[in-house]
Amino acid sequence: MTANREGEIEGGSRGVPETLFRTIADRLPAITYLTTGSPEGAPLYVSPRMADVLGYPAAEWADPALWRDCLHPDDRERVLAERRRTSATGEPFDAEYRMLARDGRVVWIHDEATAVPGPDGRPAFRVGVLHDVTEHREAERRASDAQEMYRVLVEQIPAITYTDAVDDEMSTVYISPQVETLLGVAPHEWVADPGLWYRRLHPEDRERALATYLRGRAEGRSFAYEYRMIAGDGRVVWFRDDAVVLRGERDEPRLVHGVMLDITERKQAEEQASFLAYHDKLTGLPNRAMFEELLDLSLARARRHGLSVAVLSVDLDDFKLVNEGLGHEAGDELLRQVAARLAEATRETDLVARQGSDEFLLLLSDLEARTPAAGTVDGPQIVAESVAGRVRELLAPPFDLEGTEVFATASMGVALFPSTAVDGRSLLKNADVAMHRSKAAGPGGCVVFSHGDGASVGRLSLATRLRRAVEREHWVLHYQPIVDLARGEVLEVEALIRWRDPNGGLIAPGEFIPLAEEMGLIEAIGDWVLGEACRQARSWDRLGLGLGIGFNLSPRQLWQPDVARRILERLDAEGVDPTSMVVEVTESTVMTDPDRAQRVLGELSAHGLRIAIDDFGTGHSSLARLRDMPVDVLKVDRSFIRDIPGDSGACSMVRAVVQLAQTLGVTPLAEGI
Repeated sequence: MTANREGEIEGGSRGVPETLFRTIADRLPAITYLTTGSPEGAPLYVSPRMADVLGYPAAEWADPALWRDCLHPDDRERVLAERRRTSATGEPFDAEYRMLARDGRVVWIHDEATAVPGPDGRPAFRVGVLHDVTEHREAERRASDAQEMYRVLVEQIPAITYTDAVDDEMSTVYISPQVETLLGVAPHEWVADPGLWYRRLHPEDRERALATYLRGRAEGRSFAYEYRMIAGDGRVVWFRDDAVVLRGERDEPRLVHGVMLDITERKQAEEQASFLAYHDKLTGLPNRAMFEELLDLSLARARRHGLSVAVLSVDLDDFKLVNEGLGHEAGDELLRQVAARLAEATRETDLVARQGSDEFLLLLSDLEARTPAAGTVDGPQIVAESVAGRVRELLAPPFDLEGTEVFATASMGVALFPSTAVDGRSLLKNADVAMHRSKAAGPGGCVVFSHGDGASVGRLSLATRLRRAVEREHWVLHYQPIVDLARGEVLEVEALIRWRDPNGGLIAPGEFIPLAEEMGLIEAIGDWVLGEACRQARSWDRLGLGLGIGFNLSPRQLWQPDVARRILERLDAEGVDPTSMVVEVTESTVMTDPDRAQRVLGELSAHGLRIAIDDFGTGHSSLARLRDMPVDVLKVDRSFIRDIPGDSGACSMVRAVVQLAQTLGVTPLAEGI
């Protein structure tokens, strides 16, 4: 193709006026060009649009090397090779590549060129169009980046993301790799098997989950549901599935896009919380709340069908000795083993519950209620006593607590409906009253509640009020002076606790201290006494009185493993000199375990506290033991002092104690003068 004198571009059967060609080419929004047919393609014409796209005026493209030099280095060899191939074959040239603009910008070009054959059939010219596709490429890149970011995000979250087609097979188009981690199924296996989701559903959730999925898909709305699936290793995995239906151009449901979040830990926590609401954490037995609910149901059934119900209150004897001697972990293990043995003592329809601490409850339901003949015991009582006997037998073998054998007995109380109680509340109360009667009579017994147990009811009321007094600290200390008779001087005082009962005035310690010991409340009371005595000591010191104060240690307090440390830390915290305080323990308490008592009292004495033996003469002291004890004061029991001077025997006893004290180098003290 050549240009003739008349301004025509020749080629083929007719010529095209050059002015017309240029007019058309110059107006096109793309770059048009005309080159020779050789592989190098020397430019004959380039439209002005080239200056807008690459910044080079069209006249500069007359240089054959410019196009080659503007090719991006990473694309140059590929494009030149394709140009040579199409020139040799005569095929159209079609490629996308990058070019470098004059200002350094990278411009993406879509190049389409067609060869124009000459008379000999070989390419004489090449006519082409260059499209600037940079924006399209950038859009594709942004879309690809966004897709990659979405993929990275989806594959990092602890959930399975999926896309299902809305078809009869419920086929999966895409599922994220987390499916392999959470369920042990590779993504390609899941996609290849449309029925896998349904088969992996937990049998109890399968139909419900499928119905929810199909309903949500058909309605074309977002939906959420929870279900369980079976993993490849047999684990049960809980999922919350949040799905949205994507619609097509005609508003028809086309895809279901969802996220399956693993909520197994949350479900387990909910189940644990629900379990603990009605079960004891230590033993796994039902707790008092569940016991009461099931008791009410049993009573309702008994009323409808004329049946009887029995409640057994079971309390371990001397459980505190296990905690104090072997530690709380051993005590917990004992409770677990006791719970297991109690479960063996009952029928499958009965209930064993842990009420708290070392107390258990047994519910015997659906007992036949027959009117007993005169002088006989009714059937429900026989059943209840039989179960109590079975409990006693099962508790008889020793318990193994990490190599230490421990024997345990339990005191039991029985209450029956309808013979001795009309509702659940009175049934529980009466069983507790009977249990305390049994405990008072001796370990390992069983008492059936009768309406003549008014004294026990009164004791139960006292126990309730005592707990409230400990919580609210309804106490007051009275101080009994200790006088030197020869000089008539007050040397020190003894702190004596009184219960300030809002409904009954002051209650002496003899009426509530034994019960406090039994209920495990004595430690809290003793802590309060020590703290109050310390505050009073500081107050008297400020007034210049300097009186020593004696306070009592109960047997339970004395046998606490850390009693000396606790007392010394309290004195230090209150800023009280230990030498101003006297610790009083009874003779019988000391002689229960002399070696242990000697260690505890020796530690207190070593830090300056004085030691007094209270109620001396009522126990069975060994003089050898007494000699080795760190004792500062012997207090003669008031029972001997009371009979002086009319009883010569009492006089002799007091004289002997005074002489003994003087011989041992301790101070004799007479109580109750």
